[in-house]
Amino acid sequence: MRKDKPSNTAYKVAMNIITLGAKPGMEKVLPPGIVEATEQLLLASGVAGATSIRWSRSRRMVSVYEAFDWMMPGQFEAFAHRKAFCERQVRDGIGAGATQVLVLGAGYDTMGWRLAPEFAGVNFFEIDRPATALLKTKGIKAMGQRDNLHLIPEDLGMRKLVDVLKANQSWDQTAQIVIAAEGLLMYLPPEAVRDLFFQCAAIAGTGSRIAFTYIGTGADGRPDAGRWTGLVLWILKVTGEPWLWSIRPEELDRFLEETGWTNAPELAGSTGRKGVEFFGVARR
Repeated sequence: MRKDKPSNTAYKVAMNIITLGAKPGMEKVLPPGIVEATEQLLLASGVAGATSIRWSRSRRMVSVYEAFDWMMPGQFEAFAHRKAFCERQVRDGIGAGATQVLVLGAGYDTMGWRLAPEFAGVNFFEIDRPATALLKTKGIKAMGQRDNLHLIPEDLGMRKLVDVLKANQSWDQTAQIVIAAEGLLMYLPPEAVRDLFFQCAAIAGTGSRIAFTYIGTGADGRPDAGRWTGLVLWILKVTGEPWLWSIRPEELDRFLEETGWTNAPELAGSTGRKGVEFFGVARR
């Protein structure tokens, strides 16, 4: 991934969400308002044009996605379940006393913008690389800034999460928080993933939780994308956003304990996977 370019993956995920809005039945899975807000954000930020949006929200584009679903079976619809999972964790975490929400690698996700007015006493923070975050900031300003939504353009590969948040006057270092790392971990080197969980533990007060998605490790030691793993990994590599980290679900307990967390599968709602991703929750 080129640091000076907006994330292509973030763009593809956002367009996928718009197309899912045109698939019958997905309205029962997708969080309310997410499709409309995503369209608005992409247009307002200049990330996508009206023609692209119209094409993406068509039944024909649904058919295109479904035609390629053989490569990673179930992954098209899995994006809807992934969004719903993270939003449920945030809502549940707030219900349990969290007063801050931190979204890592936020891309063009609209959860913070949508939930901020509903939870006026909660501060929402989003961090992403400047090339993506600055475009999003442009769109959010056009859509209507929320006083309790804080967009932070930072490359966490260049600066520690702990230092980034300490420098933000709105961040409360003692608060109970919810951290969301959706569709992020697989793009980080193994040492960076471990360090990120350590840093998240350092900023999380008692009762905090982290919700994340991850790729399982196959028998050959590579990230497991199913039958066509080799092809998928090659495509990701040549397009500049390769998968670098994965873990076997049975190894997750120990990994989390070693990084300051306790696995909490009972909070995830499901221990299975959607598409090629597993959903995980841990608590402090």
